[in-house]
Amino acid sequence: MLKNRSILVTGGARGLGAEIAKSVSEKGAKVIIADINTQEGQQTANKLNADFFHVDLEDSSSIQKLIKSVSKTFNGKLDGLVNNAAIATGIGGIQFEDIDLTSWDKVMRVNVRGTWLMTKAAAPLLRASKSGRIVNISSDTALWGAPLLLSYVASKGAIISMTRSLARELGSDQIGVTAVAPGILTTDSTDYVPEARHSFYNENRAILGPQGAEDITDTISFLLTKGALTLTGQVLAVNNGFVFS
Repeated sequence: MLKNRSILVTGGARGLGAEIAKSVSEKGAKVIIADINTQEGQQTANKLNADFFHVDLEDSSSIQKLIKSVSKTFNGKLDGLVNNAAIATGIGGIQFEDIDLTSWDKVMRVNVRGTWLMTKAAAPLLRASKSGRIVNISSDTALWGAPLLLSYVASKGAIISMTRSLARELGSDQIGVTAVAPGILTTDSTDYVPEARHSFYNENRAILGPQGAEDITDTISFLLTKGALTLTGQVLAVNNGFVFS
């Protein structure tokens, strides 16, 4: 399915990112994991026989350094980029009036600006592939307007809009750009989410119960294949039927 395709997964040290890296690796891809967490990132990469490189999405020079390493590792081309890295400051019950400016700006720098800078830096390598694919990880919170986490919802809404615009700009290069919008997942990176919010999702999905990261990784893997180009610009709400897109 992904045999010998080169894939870069940001935020791949733990949680959903680690599961994505595992899934694409098992399907034959050559994987690079990029994360700000060096220790966990290297541990995950070792388990998957993948490469790890540090990156800080708030630092444009760090992103450029990463892409230079990716280019060297993959001989000047990249078949797939998964923009998964993000932060969720504010999840769990903060009214929009109570969000402080510092927190708002950090979410936007990492989730929105960081995704743009990563895509911009990786674009030449994706063009060189002749079948480049970008999968942006959004959130179904941006589809139904989840309350009490406005900075995160706004950032994930921006990811959806960016996906559609990038699909049009990169289409002539045979680069497909899609977004996946999961609900709350049960991973080691969502332990801090209040139980009431988990329960709200679990009780209101068409497929009742929790959603694990493994429930969406096959979809992401397919979107990275050569055959997924005709889906470019689409936003897939892979959330067990909590909200329909």
